[in-house]
Amino acid sequence: MVAYGKPLIVHFGEGNKLGYSLVQLIETSNITGHFVEESNDMYLDIFSCKSFLEKDALEVIIQYFKPAKIQYTMLHRKAPRI
Repeated sequence: MVAYGKPLIVHFGEGNKLGYSLVQLIETSNITGHFVEESNDMYLDIFSCKSFLEKDALEVIIQYFKPAKIQYTMLHRKAPRI
């Protein structure tokens, strides 16, 4: 995945929703996330029109964020050919 431009990172919210949100455009779509300060939870969405290996994404998440546990859902979407 190749970044397109710089990421947008904003700190906002209140109470148990306070944290950082980010949007990173990539050449094949985008990566978005929210990092909740109170619970130390991370919500990450990787959307790409180009196929990628689930294990590669998980390895990067583990390497950079070192989560205590991971719960994820992988959706495979196929757009109809017109």
